[in-house]
Amino acid sequence: MHRLAPLWILLFLILAAALPLLFGSLMIAGLEKLHLGGGAALLIVLGIIFGSMINIPVRRIAREDELTVAPFAVFGLPQAMPQLGRRVRETVIAVNLGGCLIPTGLAVYEFLVLLRETPGLLPALGVAVALNVFACYRLAQPIPGLGIAIPALAPALVAAMAALIMVPGAAPPVAFIAGVVGPLIGADLLHLRDVEKAAAGILSIGGAGTFDGIVLSGIVAAYLA
Repeated sequence: MHRLAPLWILLFLILAAALPLLFGSLMIAGLEKLHLGGGAALLIVLGIIFGSMINIPVRRIAREDELTVAPFAVFGLPQAMPQLGRRVRETVIAVNLGGCLIPTGLAVYEFLVLLRETPGLLPALGVAVALNVFACYRLAQPIPGLGIAIPALAPALVAAMAALIMVPGAAPPVAFIAGVVGPLIGADLLHLRDVEKAAAGILSIGGAGTFDGIVLSGIVAAYLA
């Protein structure tokens, strides 16, 4: 058994090195279906990856938490004359560059292309977006102190299926737009008030738990379509 340990470690290292390459290849393949050349797709992927480390603050919210203060605790009497105090904490609402702004900008570009070339598809696009917004709203779970969690592949599957059923001839751009807008509105913006009350520190739209919701659902939906 001990002789096999180095082999398992080697296989783990190979897998860890291969996963980013596979992830990047999947993203490029999905983006190439969106009126983008290989070079432009690569630049967008790099922008998403490196931009995911950049959060742009847009709002600061001061919060007051009630807590019990024991003034005689230092004398070994923690239960003597407890008082109700307040502690002021701050929640910073930020927008993630790679996980929100770049995919949203690309979704706007795809929308303008559809508006110019095939405006008759806009009603179907609206239905696909509305379905994914509703699905993401129902699936999203605000987590106190963390943010919003959403199953990674569910928004992508909803967006891809809606696009393939309603507009099979232009499924990739429709799926991408629905895949990006669904988590952005349904998971983030419609749950923002809930998370503002529960979160502390920084709440990044498109970062952490919703990076996979916005970025992956959009790109995977385009790839599947």
